[in-house]
Amino acid sequence: MYTIGIDFGTLSGRAVLIDTRDGREITSAVYDYPHGVIDDVLPASGRKLPPDWALQDPQDYIDVLTHTVPAVLRQSGIDPKEVVGIGTDFTASSPMPVKQDGTPLSFLPEFRDEPHAYVKLWKHHAGQRQADLINETARKMGETWLARYGGKISSEWFFSKLLQILQEAPSVYREIDQFIEAADWIIWQMTGVETRNTCTAGYKAMVQDGHFPSKAYFAALDPAFADVVETKIGTTDFAQLGDKAGELTPEMAAKMGLPAGIAVAVANVDAHVAAPAVKATEAGVMVMIMGTSTCHIMSGTQLQDVDGMCGVVKGGIIPGLYGYEAGQSGVGDIFAWFVDHAVPPEYHEAAQAAGLNLHEYLERESAKQAVGEHGLIALDWWNGNRSTLVDADLTGMMVGMTLATRAPDIYRALIEATAFGTRVIIEAFEDRGVAVNELVAAGGLPEKNALLRQIYADVTGRSFKLAGSAQAPALGSAMHAAVAAGVYPNIQAAAEKMGKLKDEVVTPIPANQKVYDQLYADYKTLYDYFGRGANDVMKRLKQIKRAAHA
Repeated sequence: MYTIGIDFGTLSGRAVLIDTRDGREITSAVYDYPHGVIDDVLPASGRKLPPDWALQDPQDYIDVLTHTVPAVLRQSGIDPKEVVGIGTDFTASSPMPVKQDGTPLSFLPEFRDEPHAYVKLWKHHAGQRQADLINETARKMGETWLARYGGKISSEWFFSKLLQILQEAPSVYREIDQFIEAADWIIWQMTGVETRNTCTAGYKAMVQDGHFPSKAYFAALDPAFADVVETKIGTTDFAQLGDKAGELTPEMAAKMGLPAGIAVAVANVDAHVAAPAVKATEAGVMVMIMGTSTCHIMSGTQLQDVDGMCGVVKGGIIPGLYGYEAGQSGVGDIFAWFVDHAVPPEYHEAAQAAGLNLHEYLERESAKQAVGEHGLIALDWWNGNRSTLVDADLTGMMVGMTLATRAPDIYRALIEATAFGTRVIIEAFEDRGVAVNELVAAGGLPEKNALLRQIYADVTGRSFKLAGSAQAPALGSAMHAAVAAGVYPNIQAAAEKMGKLKDEVVTPIPANQKVYDQLYADYKTLYDYFGRGANDVMKRLKQIKRAAHA
């Protein structure tokens, strides 16, 4: 028997066909979103978007289903009747406004030119003002749930984005029947059944112990927001991870080339679903899912508040354990920014002559340096800071540049900055008594970049294991599909048979570690000075930028 896992990422969707007996990947297919990340102009009209917007078109998600699933079936040559289940994972929080039947507002002709009608992608940061209001009001009212999110709700999350619609486009807000995570929406499209998964509800929509914040709290944010749960969400019944959300409808089955009626698993988040894929089903194992951003997830047996964490949710990753989440808003995106916008032509030419892409060439050149040789320290806030500062208005910084600074120097310093950011997160957990006993790295970055792997080991001073699959989220989704289909009784049993780790262990080099300890001390000084209010120049620059765009 086989299951299909579908990983909806930031730029594309990927389907993998998995053998449920041993987790073996039979084949995979990728579909790049035609509309990509909409952060400049609306494709339908050319309408210019303000700074800090990041949208997507939900039609791209449907196209992933109808392109990748037939492709993996065709490539594998298996009988589609041997597929018993489908599981999906998604970026989060990436919510969208829809009508009662699930039709996205952006599909309606009258809303094609309305930015607030589209999916607000996870890295949409234009709701920072609303996030600030959410936090300030919660603190004033003594809301106890705020501590479960490290003391701050992010502009990347569900209610920051919905409150932005209410306050900036009230006419659009009135037309919304449901505001729903894209993760849950795609399940609705496949099954005809609307469900809300416990993972996104807990981490992104402030649901703790099965409850949203009070009506009085929402009213304090805005009187028109008082009934937001009843009128824009409609349910407080959250589906558990690994359960069956429903069955594939005949209509979608025909489009995907599968039998109708097969099990569709409850939606999950791309990072969280990766934990069982790397056998991280026990407490104390931190999984770093490293791609455009990095998500740090782990499970624990005790409930604890951790500064700047993205949340702690009972059963949010593994049933029966408290699932903790933290993260960095930009990692691979930072390296991509540098390569796309700041590398001189001579390096492009040298990379081409060496038969390497620019990332590979810069990695090779950077790896020739001794630790600290470039004389640089960077703050890794090109896309804001998710943990531990939870502030989208923070920006990147590079200290130590001279006329002798070269592209490989900067490239290496940016990798080091992201590693320093991960060390801050690990220390935040351990400072609150949440033990990090083991590290596992997953995702495209550690898979491709040997220098990055070694720098992370040296900076954190910890050995770590590597995911056995380059498609850990998609594998994890296929594993949850196997549970939903009844192949395994729970995700722990599925992980034992289907989860994968490489034999390789990345180990810190003591001499490198000693120098990085010195650099980290200076990174922390900069981190606190610019991140905790001593110098708000980054925020002032953002305000000036916004005024110039107004």
